[in-house]
Amino acid sequence: QLQLVESGGGLVQPGGSLRLSCTASSATLRSYPIAWFRQAPGKEREGIGCISSNDRFTYYHDSMKGRFTISRDNAKNTVYLQMNSLKPEDTAVYYCAQTVQAMCAHPRIYEYDYWGQGTQVTVSS
Repeated sequence: QLQLVESGGGLVQPGGSLRLSCTASSATLRSYPIAWFRQAPGKEREGIGCISSNDRFTYYHDSMKGRFTISRDNAKNTVYLQMNSLKPEDTAVYYCAQTVQAMCAHPRIYEYDYWGQGTQVTVSS
């Protein structure tokens, strides 16, 4: 059973930056697309974007384009989510997830098979 672990969350002021990391318990992380999702209090979980297994393709939700960047380092078995110009409305629990059944496209929850436990990001002054 693949286990994903997110890290890097915390409290940041508006306009600040954070980089989240997603690591896996096995090397299969590098073989499949990885997506990032987030869930704000009282809201549904939403897809942020995804990255293909070979790092050649990324997809972002329109509202995240330009501020969020997904990258991966397969040698380190890690996927990153760089978040810049953070806003209070970015406050949420952030999750990484892996799919073994879909390509990197608009990430849908039901397409993703393995999930991390989430890391809290709070944007507040």
